[in-house]
Amino acid sequence: MNTSMKEMTMELLLRYGFQVLGALAILAVGFLVARWLGGMADQRFQKQQMEPPMRILLVRVIKILVLVMAFVVALDKFGFSIAPLVAGIGVAGIGVGFALQGVLGNLVAGLTIIFTKPFRVGEYIEINNVRGDVASVELSTTTLIQADRSRVIVPNRKIVGEILHNFGTIRQLTLTVRVPHTTDLNAAFRAATQVVTQSARVLKDPAPSVGIASVEDTGIKIAAWAWVRVVDVVPAEPELYQSLVEAFRALGIGAPASAHDVRLLEGAGSR
Repeated sequence: MNTSMKEMTMELLLRYGFQVLGALAILAVGFLVARWLGGMADQRFQKQQMEPPMRILLVRVIKILVLVMAFVVALDKFGFSIAPLVAGIGVAGIGVGFALQGVLGNLVAGLTIIFTKPFRVGEYIEINNVRGDVASVELSTTTLIQADRSRVIVPNRKIVGEILHNFGTIRQLTLTVRVPHTTDLNAAFRAATQVVTQSARVLKDPAPSVGIASVEDTGIKIAAWAWVRVVDVVPAEPELYQSLVEAFRALGIGAPASAHDVRLLEGAGSR
């Protein structure tokens, strides 16, 4: 009995051993080729300054195709028929597709974003009442960074087909200060212009501007419009307001007096 088992084992090793070794060798070579081609493609795409999401996607597709080809060749070494396997994968893919409609929807939307490029990493966008800096664009989600440094993960299917407001990499600040009606407006304009033009956070192009925002009963509202980088929005606004207040105080321009409506009611004091 032991002799027959040894003979059977030797026969199986002689019949299938080289096939197994050949299949493993094919898979190993396929893995190495996939890594090599992926690295070469990644370097080429970086030289072409391709968007990171697109570059990562194409590199992954190249690697997967090479590995699939190696797997098919390895199966062929064992004499497997590929046609039934492909048909089975197709049927299973249909079932998985129905089960993962949301995931596939995000993937399709991600590809749409990557190819159409409605926004890029580093730009400031608003979508579905959510604002933030675009930190990353993946196949299924887009990550936004808000002013408090919190992260908002938006499914890509919630972006495609919606109204998207892309602020780009700069934003406009509107700074308003109310002054009395008797204020020397030209002096106030010169002071406000000096403040915004001398600020290191305010961009020179587009150039800032100063003017009257509105005339009200309680005073005149002077506005300064300044463009800053997205990363400077939070610190720039309080700094500019402080500089405006100090500049107006230096000119003797104070806040307008509050208007009070005083009414005397007949007979209110006779009791």
